[in-house]
This record gives sequence, structure tokens and C-alpha cells, in this order.
Amino acid sequence: MHDVREALMVGRTSDGRTVRRPLSPHLQIYKPQLTSALSIFHRMSGVVLAIGALLLAWWLVAAATSDAAFGLVVAFLRSWIGLLLLAGWAASLWFHFCNGISHLAWDIGRGFTLPQVHASGRLVLAATAVLTVATCVAALALL
Repeated sequence: MHDVREALMVGRTSDGRTVRRPLSPHLQIYKPQLTSALSIFHRMSGVVLAIGALLLAWWLVAAATSDAAFGLVVAFLRSWIGLLLLAGWAASLWFHFCNGISHLAWDIGRGFTLPQVHASGRLVLAATAVLTVATCVAALALL
């Protein structure tokens, strides 16, 4: 019986010779790194922002529809689950924004040394926390 894993290891070069493909290292052998975690969180925050846009659209449609519909959305947003969703959306927004600024610096060729990458990563996390707390405090003051 032919082993499928062995068949997947066989490849061809551009001139047609068969070669054995190297194994890619698995994630289990790597220590968690700040850069990889921030990259994953950046993608996740983009998804959360897209989902949060649906919440914003619901709020806008309800505001344009009727007082009853708007009251329902506002009641939901003032509930503990609504406040939690809004806080998560704010955190995602600020993280995506701050990490995007970090990527802009990389795009112009700045901050590529490992100490600079770690410092900017910690700065992104700190700025996200401060801006999220400030946004939540300001929003609670308006409620």
C-alpha cells in the first residue's frame, strides 16, 4: 500500500526532475512570538470590525425606521452584552488602527530591527489599552 504522506513529499523541479520536498516546521516547535501574535490579532480585529459594522448598520437602519426600532437597538446596546460588544469593537478598532500605523512605518522602511519591532509591538498593545479605556469611559459618560 502506498503511503499518501510519502506521495505528498515528492515534487518536480522546473526541468522535470523529481525531488523530495522539505518538511515545513510545525507551529508546535516555535515559541510564541509577539510579531506573530500581533499579526494574527490584526487579522482577527479586521473580522471583528466587519461584524461590528453590521451592528452599526442595524443602529442606522433602526434610527431611520422608527422610534420603536431605534429604542430596541439602544436597549440592546445598553445591556451588558451590548456594552461588551461595543467595548470589544472599540478595542478592535484601536488595535487595528495602532497596528496599521506600525505597518505604515514598516512600509517606509523603519523599525525593522528586532528591538524596534518588539518596542513597537508593546507600544501598539499599550496604546490600544489606553485608547479603549478612554473610549469606554467617554461612551459611558454619554449614556
